[in-house]
Amino acid sequence: MVMGEFSQESDLVVIGGGPGGYSAAFRAAKLGVSTTIVEERGPLGGVCLHCGCIPSKTLLSIAEMIAMADHAKDFGLSFAPPEVDLDGVRAWQKKVIDKLTRGLDSVAKKLNIERVTGRAVFENSKTIRIAGGDVARIKFRRAIISTGSSPVVLRGLQIDSPRVMDSTGALKLEDVPKSLLVLGGGYIGLELGQVYAGLGSAVTVVEMMDSLLPGADADLAKPLAKRLGKRFAEVCLKTKVVGMTDTGKGVKVDFEGEQVPKNQTFDRVLVAVGRRPNTADLGLENTKVEVEGGFIKVDDQFKTGDARIFAIGDCIGNPMLAHKAVHEGHVCGEIIAGKASVFDRRTIPAVIFTDPEIAWCGLTENEAKDRKIPHVVKKMQWVGSGRAVAIGRTEGMTKMLFDPDTQRVLGVGIVGAHAGEMIAEGCLAIEMGAVATDLAETVHPHPTLSETIGDVADMMLMQ
Repeated sequence: MVMGEFSQESDLVVIGGGPGGYSAAFRAAKLGVSTTIVEERGPLGGVCLHCGCIPSKTLLSIAEMIAMADHAKDFGLSFAPPEVDLDGVRAWQKKVIDKLTRGLDSVAKKLNIERVTGRAVFENSKTIRIAGGDVARIKFRRAIISTGSSPVVLRGLQIDSPRVMDSTGALKLEDVPKSLLVLGGGYIGLELGQVYAGLGSAVTVVEMMDSLLPGADADLAKPLAKRLGKRFAEVCLKTKVVGMTDTGKGVKVDFEGEQVPKNQTFDRVLVAVGRRPNTADLGLENTKVEVEGGFIKVDDQFKTGDARIFAIGDCIGNPMLAHKAVHEGHVCGEIIAGKASVFDRRTIPAVIFTDPEIAWCGLTENEAKDRKIPHVVKKMQWVGSGRAVAIGRTEGMTKMLFDPDTQRVLGVGIVGAHAGEMIAEGCLAIEMGAVATDLAETVHPHPTLSETIGDVADMMLMQ
């Protein structure tokens, strides 16, 4: 790296230090590419580590403990109601984030990756200007854009009030409101709704569509919806917000739809209606990078319309998942290092960390029907699982799609306790082109929930 007065040069500059960005940087640096990461917030980790996946799952684990203590009554055990120390909860959350941040910093140092704090703006296809940093500009041979995404704002409806928060604000856990309105029945709203419900809030969820988790397999969403109907104060479908007013004592919300909530004034409101790519104000108009609908257009090797510039992660499109960005980063780093690499994943798993968890990979039943792909569906309710009966969680289900001629695994869906930990077997099966026999003849330990995967595959063999 050649240093100049207030400027420097780098073979590769990675804009954004989230999962995609640091994964690309680490892989490229390991392969001998001189690499610089520009991250506006400073520490590596991005939204996922600092105000997304990790803090939300930390809080969900706490809510799960509270739910398990209540569930223990069914086993003949009684615990006193939990005393929630918010300072202690926030301290634990910070400890988790700090530990993981230090780990990323350590790797970056070992790989001699240059770190620059500030906001990157493209001046042209060879140079970026750094706003708010100690380096004025960086001249690069190649660049990777990995700027992630941000919560969608309901323009014209969402008021500027400390009582109205997005997912980032909700994860700060400033207090536990007596009543919380969650706008959006997607995974972010339901996960955070369960956190606050577990801590003691009366949670109301409002969703415009006719079901929770629009787009998810209905068979998988049904057990969760049933459980949330008992955990939340209300779940209102086919309903939308048309106005908000901060009364000084709460937020009065006006609704339209088929299931208007009984309560219309809330201590806090969480807006969780999706995420948008962070591609504005990057100076992309000074390059040949093409943007459509806010997303950067790339080819199958993550190259943009500008030969020097690549893009990965949330900013190039759905699914907006950290593990997708990580694998894209690995491939992109290898391509820049001159390796013959390609992102050719047959499946990208999705996990919703609610209680019960929902996880799937490959084709869903609706996708198979819409695309007219021949398929056979086999599923097993967990009432037949010894492990599920033993832990009192028989609401779960394992569902699989097979090719009717070859019996190849096309899709796997699981709802139930620890579904997120189980789905990797399904991912491996699809990646390897496994057939029903492969899963049925795999010896699964007993008694475990994973046995249901082998059982469902066996159903396919016995049809």
